[in-house]
Amino acid sequence: QVQLVESGGGLVQAGGSLRLSCAAPGRTSSRHAMGWFRQAPGKEREFVAAITRSSTSTYYADSVKGRFTISRDNAKNTAYLQMNSLKPEDTAVYYCAATMRLYVDYSDSAWYDYWGQGTQVTVSS
Repeated sequence: QVQLVESGGGLVQAGGSLRLSCAAPGRTSSRHAMGWFRQAPGKEREFVAAITRSSTSTYYADSVKGRFTISRDNAKNTAYLQMNSLKPEDTAVYYCAATMRLYVDYSDSAWYDYWGQGTQVTVSS
């Protein structure tokens, strides 16, 4: 069992920045690909970004390309999501997720085995 703990959410004005963190305390996360998803009120959960185990590859939803950056520090068992140029439509609960599977579509939430509790991001206009 891998426990994931997100932090870094909050309230920010449009155009601002936030950095989310996803920690896996006491676990070796280097064997897991990590993903970020979000869910806005009344909407389905959607893919935001993913990063492979050794950071060789990263993937982004079109809606966040050029604004968000996913990264990880395996020594700290932590993944990050740097969010710049935030827009009101980025408002959602953001979840991190982990999977040991290789060569899958990391934008598909069905491939992930472990999920964090979520952190709220609110962008005011």
